[in-house]
Amino acid sequence: MGPDDAELGSLVERAQGGDEEAFARAYRLVQPGLLGYVRGLVGEDAEDVASDAWLEIARDLGRFRGDGPGFRGWTATIARHRALDHLRRQRRRPRTALLEQDLLDLPGGHDTAAAALETLSTEQTLALVRSLPPDQAEAVLLRVVVGLDGPATARVLGKRPGAVRTAGHRGLRRLAGLLAAAAEPPRRQRDGA
Repeated sequence: MGPDDAELGSLVERAQGGDEEAFARAYRLVQPGLLGYVRGLVGEDAEDVASDAWLEIARDLGRFRGDGPGFRGWTATIARHRALDHLRRQRRRPRTALLEQDLLDLPGGHDTAAAALETLSTEQTLALVRSLPPDQAEAVLLRVVVGLDGPATARVLGKRPGAVRTAGHRGLRRLAGLLAAAAEPPRRQRDGA
């Protein structure tokens, strides 16, 4: 159990009783990891997919039974289903390009250079995770980004814990190789003269 898990369990219990502030605090504890997981699955549409997941989570909160880690697993399962639905819709209906006016209508950003570099680094890392085979990518995202333990990850994915451990290990090993290759400076060619 992580340091926030006991608090999360208490917050969820209070939220189920109608405490909106408790739900907001539970959201703030879970959302960063959940958004990272969804971003690893769907890329740039992650915020929309995560919002859909939170609508379902809020609607069905009264049906949830469990503790803090169980809540993280339950939210990850819902987010995974919304992400898979989104990916199916994308395959059936390819995305159209943004029109110039659509770009002009977008709100301006106020990111600092440091935030932009951090986002770029995160996006590059998630792109490398997305390049892994799907079972490895999901195991890595659920374990590292969401913070689920092995059995909870297995329940979310509907697989045996041993299969999830193997996929996670292989994914992390492959990811380490990809990160090392990305960090290597380009090799210079020598002149034959």
